[in-house]
Amino acid sequence: MAEPMYKEIAQDLRDQIESGALGPGQQLPTEIELRDQYGASRNTIRDAIKRLTSLGLVETRPGQGTFVTQRMEPFVTTLTADTETGLGGGEGDAAFSEVEERGKKPRASKPRVEVQSAAAYIATRLRIAEGTDVVTRRQERYIDGTPWSLQLTAYPMELVERGASDLLKAQDIPGGAVAYLNRTLGLAQIGHRDRILVRSPSQDEALYFKLPDDGRVSVLSLVRTAYRAGPDGPVPFRVTFSVFPADRNQFVINTGDVPKELAEAASDQYFDARNVTKDNATGAE
Repeated sequence: MAEPMYKEIAQDLRDQIESGALGPGQQLPTEIELRDQYGASRNTIRDAIKRLTSLGLVETRPGQGTFVTQRMEPFVTTLTADTETGLGGGEGDAAFSEVEERGKKPRASKPRVEVQSAAAYIATRLRIAEGTDVVTRRQERYIDGTPWSLQLTAYPMELVERGASDLLKAQDIPGGAVAYLNRTLGLAQIGHRDRILVRSPSQDEALYFKLPDDGRVSVLSLVRTAYRAGPDGPVPFRVTFSVFPADRNQFVINTGDVPKELAEAASDQYFDARNVTKDNATGAE
């Protein structure tokens, strides 16, 4: 069955955008010009433009026309754990070090610290009863002044009661919370488990990241549960929720022997699962 004409037009314009024939900020032909070019009706052209708009590829400016959107350069975060410390990338000092290695300037807001009753999604991961007191530390993070991610970490109140009182202070902990817990309580992180979820942004997330309010730009939620040694096996002692907008973030996970240089942003815009060849798959290693 043939595709509706508006989809064919939208796909042709999309191909031009993704190939660079229509560059960021460039104005599309007028509605009349597109009607003549494709031999289509006014409504068909409008439906094609609506489709491109829903994909975030173009934006219509009242009184000016339709323009290809300016896309952000993706930032690549390496999630692989450090071989020496066992700490994973994407959070804390490891994340900031990678930002600086890439020649960019990281910044985080002052931590917002709260004592809360553990919601089910936190209690389950920390293996504590729902409603148990936990300490949460929330920060907004930026790269070169652009909102990059939101991060919230929850710790059982038991750690504070044992002497880790700095978790309650609304200030950065020198060397990071994991190193602090090791110094203070002798608690060593022996591993972590990551889950990567994709969803639509909440209203607050869309506002912070300046995302379209129609949900067409997803966010990636990285849920990291960290473990210490226990008599019967690994015991969770913190859980971190990091939210990254998909329009400016990519992730790399290394396994085995790989090049030492940092991975660059990649693209699979020409990937077609039905017909994969070396010629139409593009990206950076």
